[in-house]
Amino acid sequence: MGGDKGLSLAERIANRLLRLTWRSPLHALRLKGRYPLKLLAVPDDPVIGDVKAGQAILAGHLLYRGETLELKTLDFAKLDASDGMARYLHSFQWLRDLSTVATREQGAPIAEKVMRKWTQRHAEQVSDLAWRPSLWGKRILFGTAHAPLILSSGDLVYRSAVLNALARGARHLDRGADKAEQGVPRIAAWAGLAAAGLLIPGDGKRRENAEAGLARALTTGMSSDGGVICRSPSGQLELVMLLSMLRAVYDARRQEVPAQVDAALAQAVPALLGVTHGDGGLASWQGSAPWPAERVQAVVEASGIRTRPQPQARDWGYQRMAAGHSIVIVDAAPPPLSRLNVGGCASTLALEMSDGAHRLIVSCGGSRETSALIPAKLAHGLRSTAAHSTLVVHDNNSTAIHNDGSLGRGVTEVEMHRQESDTGSRLEASHDGYARRFAVIHRRSLALSPDGREFSGEDSLAPAPGRKRPHQTPFAIRFHLAPGVEVSSTADGLGAVLRIAHGPMWQFRCRGGTLAVEDSLWVDADGRPHPTVQLVVSAEAAGSATVNWTFKRAG
Repeated sequence: MGGDKGLSLAERIANRLLRLTWRSPLHALRLKGRYPLKLLAVPDDPVIGDVKAGQAILAGHLLYRGETLELKTLDFAKLDASDGMARYLHSFQWLRDLSTVATREQGAPIAEKVMRKWTQRHAEQVSDLAWRPSLWGKRILFGTAHAPLILSSGDLVYRSAVLNALARGARHLDRGADKAEQGVPRIAAWAGLAAAGLLIPGDGKRRENAEAGLARALTTGMSSDGGVICRSPSGQLELVMLLSMLRAVYDARRQEVPAQVDAALAQAVPALLGVTHGDGGLASWQGSAPWPAERVQAVVEASGIRTRPQPQARDWGYQRMAAGHSIVIVDAAPPPLSRLNVGGCASTLALEMSDGAHRLIVSCGGSRETSALIPAKLAHGLRSTAAHSTLVVHDNNSTAIHNDGSLGRGVTEVEMHRQESDTGSRLEASHDGYARRFAVIHRRSLALSPDGREFSGEDSLAPAPGRKRPHQTPFAIRFHLAPGVEVSSTADGLGAVLRIAHGPMWQFRCRGGTLAVEDSLWVDADGRPHPTVQLVVSAEAAGSATVNWTFKRAG
């Protein structure tokens, strides 16, 4: 071990794994007849895992968004799991969660049992989910970062099978990384291949090709202001995580990180922070899970980027207004293309709001992140305009959502103007999502006072240019309230008092419509729906109509 003196822990582990591999009677195996099965380094995983999920693995089952899968009876040939759980399992992300709570002595036997089952079923048998390029990219990143958990066995045949599977996956990505869906999936595939080019012996061309492919994937998968094209905050979080893990691979090999990776991280982190609330957790845009502050902070810290939240991301499509303790986030863009986000939502001009650590106005969320606790019919409904805090015409979506899940006609253009002054922040925007069907344009004007204690808005419908005069059209403006917010309506039916559990009190007033309180729900980060309520201001438009409303902090 004297030769290891002065090396980092990761480098010492890598050397030990290499020595174990060299001692294998199978060490003469070559990839395509030339390269030995080994890892050139073991990178650190810069992101801390989920403690609760890790403890569940120690207790004998996988835990993903409220769903459990027993390890003892795990059968990859008959995997009874939701799509989300299946991807969690196949990506090897569970290795991170296990390593967060377990020593190598505790975790390796568990990890090896799962790996034996996986290699027996999938190492040489191509299947749709397990061999998707995006999952292979993640599998290489997680598998190499947590190699001590899956490659510490004295069983030389097993160890060679794991290494050979990783090598086969890399060759699969050589041919298929660009076949992954545009955006985060394609970035994941190329990032994993770049890691393979650095960690698995080869002729050097793989790394060069992978870096070029990753540069293309970043260019086509991110907006000009750093947001992922699926427009999902969860996707943004995943992007930052993947690039941070890849950078750790370069660090392990003491190689210079490509400029495109550093530039992408520098843009992606402020965009990510721009869709966080006062509690540090994510907003629920485009069906995203409202991942808690600990998870977001762990990924941001891993990136090494120190920055402020981005207030305006015009290309990505989100606007952030912040003053005092109040934060307002607005979806100011059309939905993403269906092929870019399976759970894309008709949420144009919807808003969310928080007061310090307390959420006040929310989106129902939960449609993009698959969960065993949300049936398909409910997930479909969570994508609707009515599941967001905005104006809804005649109970119709601003962008059509077809029965097969694809998005249809609707919003094609959003006009927006923002102004910052001594009197606060003001945002004026409009969309044409109802022009074709109802011959009206939705305009929304929002204003946040300098101290953040008053948030007011005006929602109006105006005749769409070039369309026939609209008929009498009912519409409603919905404000979904966070769980724990109690509502008491005022006697005149035009206002309400909102009491946040263990938080401040807000007053709501409206003019131009009638106010009602209706049931609603909010999906948490574990995929659990929570009952809550919504304020609904109803009115009718005969060509045009305007509703004014105000939220004012009372305490």
